[in-house]
Amino acid sequence: MQFPKFDLRYVKEALKEPINFWGMVGFGVTAVFLQDVTPLLLAMGTEVVYLSVVPVSPIYRRLVARREKERSRKLREAQREAFVRGFDPREREAVEYLRWMKNQIYSNYRKFTNSKEIPANLLTLDQRWEDFVDLLDVYRRRKHHLRATNRQAVQNQLKQAEHAIQISTDDRQKRIQQANAEILKRRVAAFNELERSVRMVEGQLQSIENFFGLVNDQVVTLPTPERVSALHFEELSDSIAMTRQMLEETADTYGLLDNQHRELELLLSSGK
Repeated sequence: MQFPKFDLRYVKEALKEPINFWGMVGFGVTAVFLQDVTPLLLAMGTEVVYLSVVPVSPIYRRLVARREKERSRKLREAQREAFVRGFDPREREAVEYLRWMKNQIYSNYRKFTNSKEIPANLLTLDQRWEDFVDLLDVYRRRKHHLRATNRQAVQNQLKQAEHAIQISTDDRQKRIQQANAEILKRRVAAFNELERSVRMVEGQLQSIENFFGLVNDQVVTLPTPERVSALHFEELSDSIAMTRQMLEETADTYGLLDNQHRELELLLSSGK
């Protein structure tokens, strides 16, 4: 029989268990009451056995794993709620409406199917709601970033720089304007990339909202497990995964506009 490997993490968890703490307190109180060190010796022996057995127990390790999973879930929920509190009223309304619809779908399914259990594929709406909140947070931040950047001004500067290159007779000024034009071109390209990502996220958010509406219609009109299972839950999940991948690929672009703006100011100040 192979025993689990020793792991200090489980020992620390076992030490914090209420049963261990109050057990030691009990031995201490008994020792004080009897004016005898024997209970303390028993406490030490009991603690050694306790820490030798409990931290390596598969049952206890599963209990610790469940606790950690629950703590992670609560932390994730708290972070997501913090996101929502930072949204503007219209965005919060969209989030709360989708949460209400999700709960309404569960309620309607139990009501119309007389079932106490929600099928696993229907429960994935919890994750899809979380995806909606996360994507909406990305959408609003990128949208704000784009609004804070004057694209027309950048394009005008690019035209001016290209014109200055053509008419410049001073080699040093010409090189500066050429470098200026390259930076401005990169800024326009970065702006276009961010715009593309914003449009894609916007479409994904609409897709999630429409899917919730479709599921709700199905549950209300023909609420059978077979028909609910026939809905394309996996297709929506794959679509969201694709969108997340695209966002990761364009993450560097998010800060590129500011970096290039600072680079441009440095270049022009050195030229002057």
